[in-house]
Amino acid sequence: MSSVWNASDVTPDGAAWLASAGTYPRSTLALWEERPDAPVVLPCGSVFDVVSAPAMFGRRMLDRLWDDGPGSGPVAQFRGRMLLFAAPGTAQRLPALLEWEEWGARGSREATRTDAVPPLLCHGTGDAVTVPALSESISLTVPAPSESISPTTPPPAGTPAPARSASRWLVAPDTRQPWLPGPEVLLWAAVRAARSAVRISIFPPADQDAKVYDVSRRR
Repeated sequence: MSSVWNASDVTPDGAAWLASAGTYPRSTLALWEERPDAPVVLPCGSVFDVVSAPAMFGRRMLDRLWDDGPGSGPVAQFRGRMLLFAAPGTAQRLPALLEWEEWGARGSREATRTDAVPPLLCHGTGDAVTVPALSESISLTVPAPSESISPTTPPPAGTPAPARSASRWLVAPDTRQPWLPGPEVLLWAAVRAARSAVRISIFPPADQDAKVYDVSRRR
């Protein structure tokens, strides 16, 4: 494995943290050891909650968290949804905070500040989510180098670039105890993402796949 860690690659410690959410962590790790490209269903509520947002809005929330806030916990993209991993209890508290924020803004100049927040799916105790594979290119062990192809040999001319998976990690877990945002932080991000959604720009949108988050800033 390269010594340069990619923010979208799950580290062994991160994999152990994810697996700890399940009933049989060793079985989950054994599955990933054999098939690092396999997505896995994990229960919520004890180790983490998950807030699922539409992909575009979730990206805005993520940008707000990293550009103006404390950073984020692990974040994955899966089947058109953005999965933001949050502190346990967030799934129960966040909907109430969003409702209170909307009610408290009625009759004021900021009455529309939560109107642009789409329905967020909050997964907590009793729920489960499917998480993407550990990585598109690595496993928990270091693979043996190929004897037939040099790592520095470029692909033949005209070879199409591999398609980026629609299910992948944007900010992968890298430690056994990652920092996870609570409901107040995600409420803050959602409100600011809603505000940014109504802004009109004359410039074309940047390549979202090229976005890099400085994980060293995570609290």
